[in-house]
Amino acid sequence: MFVSARKRLFFLFISSLLLLLLAPSDGSSNSTANLNQSHNKTGRTLEMTPKVLFQLKLHALFHWSSFGFLMPVGIILARMSSKSKSGRSIRVLFYCHVISQIAAVLLATGGAALSLMNFENSFSNSHQRVGLALYGFMWLQPLIGFFRPERGVKVRSLWYFLHWLLGIAICATGITNVYIGLHTYHERTTKSVKLWTGLLTFELSLLLFFYLLIDRWSYMMKQGNAPIEQLRPTDNRKTYPTTLRKELGMGQ
Repeated sequence: MFVSARKRLFFLFISSLLLLLLAPSDGSSNSTANLNQSHNKTGRTLEMTPKVLFQLKLHALFHWSSFGFLMPVGIILARMSSKSKSGRSIRVLFYCHVISQIAAVLLATGGAALSLMNFENSFSNSHQRVGLALYGFMWLQPLIGFFRPERGVKVRSLWYFLHWLLGIAICATGITNVYIGLHTYHERTTKSVKLWTGLLTFELSLLLFFYLLIDRWSYMMKQGNAPIEQLRPTDNRKTYPTTLRKELGMGQ
């Protein structure tokens, strides 16, 4: 069942990607020209058209939603499934993990396509260079996930380690690049991004807290229940069954 479901999700993922990449973009050359004309000799932006500003904000929203929300949520779902003891809950959490990560990759790809078709891409700053490398590893991760070996196979442990390590690295690098992107937006538009930086930090702090809480939740719930050892007598006196104590009392 998992194999057939995995194939369906893979084909859905590829189909959604093709539709996203083949979608037409209007006025890409004009937007690029407007963005190029808005730079002075130092590379700083003097002014931007409302259309370009909207596209920049949409690009930021796509990547925030992908790297700053859906990918961390997917990591949390995978963590929850590893702690769950119910087979049904594990399946539900697994599919939620897969769906959230597919949506994250599609949103990030949409943000990349928007940038390549509408913005000036000289890759002269850290945000663009990190983003370019990030897209390559981001596409490698779902392929590794879809073609995972079955449980019990020797290479499963190695696959799990690589999948986990690459997922954490992509998520952390993507979040860092979102912060870099906000700083770059501030430099090019001179608009304040303190509010958005604060909101992103607050949201990520909540997700991190919830991730750490998963490990300790069951332990915290057990703190209200006294261990069985504490309910037993602590002295060394012999405890006799009730019927034996009665017989001893009658004999006396």
